[in-house]
Amino acid sequence: MHLAAYQIILITIYAFIAINDSFISNTLTQPAIAGMISGLIMGDLKTGLMVGGTLQLMRLGIAAFGGASVPDYFTGAVLGTAFAVISGKGAEYGIGLAVPVSLLMLQLDVVARFSNVFLLHRVDKAIENMQIKRIPRLVLSGSVLWGLSRAIPILLMLLAGDAVVTTLTNNMPEWLMNGLKTAGGVMPVVGIGILLRYLPTKQYIPYLLVGFFLAAYLQVPMLGVSIIGVVAAMIVFSHDKEKNNNNTQTVTTAGSFEGGIDGDE
Repeated sequence: MHLAAYQIILITIYAFIAINDSFISNTLTQPAIAGMISGLIMGDLKTGLMVGGTLQLMRLGIAAFGGASVPDYFTGAVLGTAFAVISGKGAEYGIGLAVPVSLLMLQLDVVARFSNVFLLHRVDKAIENMQIKRIPRLVLSGSVLWGLSRAIPILLMLLAGDAVVTTLTNNMPEWLMNGLKTAGGVMPVVGIGILLRYLPTKQYIPYLLVGFFLAAYLQVPMLGVSIIGVVAAMIVFSHDKEKNNNNTQTVTTAGSFEGGIDGDE
């Protein structure tokens, strides 16, 4: 498959808008959303959802605190989906390529943040000199630089990818292709493992085992397992809510009892 000009333009514009949206809602940069939108543009929604959903599992246990940079799974999802469709090798191939792309974009993220810090100091200086009209321009410049930090690399990779990716896939040894597919299959397990390690999920292990049993042994589709998971979450939520209400009533009763004694005295 060959990339059309409108596909390159749409994906580049989407990357520019999405990365600036990360300052507001952080919705468009979610790997699942990025994979879905890229898949729609590329004409293969299924592959986009598979690539983006797998990378979303990797991102669930990772967050950037205090300005720290983390692997850019957003860019990985966009390019992984595009390359998977171009090459025709499927989602496993796209996932295998998306991971190194995400790690490479980590370095460019640092450069983009450094540029914005430079502009921030210019804003501080403008405030000290009471140059109010310069502030909006500097802030807008920061947004433009931040958007270009993803739009330019994605544009360059897409322009080179049509020919380069096809050549690489046609000449890539079988052992490397198998390695990429294996790595792509392991990624969801790594994401789930991170969640189980750092989140308080030990009390929910039985639900995890039930979901595994349904999917592995009864061949229940993922939609069915998801519905059962929603029911389980509702049961847990109702149980915790009832428990909190009982604790509140106990404390209220104890307070009223103590007040009664004080009043009798």
